[in-house]
Amino acid sequence: MIIVSMLFLVLAVIGGGALLVFLWGAGIYNGLVRARNAVKNAWSQIDVQLKRRHDLIPNLIETCKGYMAHERDTLENITKARNLAMGAQSVGEHARAESQLGQALSNIFAVAENYPDLKANTNFLALQEELTSTENKIGFARQAYNDQAMHLNNKIEMFPGSLVAGVFNFEAAEFFEIEDAAERAVPKVSFS
Repeated sequence: MIIVSMLFLVLAVIGGGALLVFLWGAGIYNGLVRARNAVKNAWSQIDVQLKRRHDLIPNLIETCKGYMAHERDTLENITKARNLAMGAQSVGEHARAESQLGQALSNIFAVAENYPDLKANTNFLALQEELTSTENKIGFARQAYNDQAMHLNNKIEMFPGSLVAGVFNFEAAEFFEIEDAAERAVPKVSFS
């Protein structure tokens, strides 16, 4: 009778330990899934703002065409950059393409300074304001995405999450980084 009781006790301890290990692993797995989904959600927020930006660009180009007949290259560069950005697949491709698009857009606003009638056009001013607002929203969305990517990557790389992440093939998220050295540089301000 004592042996049977001892056997049940040993089985209960082993079963309880196994249950604790299972619950521990399930908790880590669920945390990884939650972090991965947060990264996906953060990326979709960037995607919404990028689509908004891409949708505004044809209107900007149409508004500028009548005023900027001599600036055909500038307008074509924006169209090419937009098409590249819309076709990007990975986070890195998006970062590179959107950087080029941002440069092309800043060029059109710089060129617009030479056209007083265009600068005074209400459609142009409204589109310029919308694009500026959208650029700010993209910046905030990129920051939120990178925060979520870092959170997921930390969970994947740190012990004990690395054990569960390895078993279930969780992959680190790619950061949305600026690759152009000129964009990283601190702007020089001169009043002379």
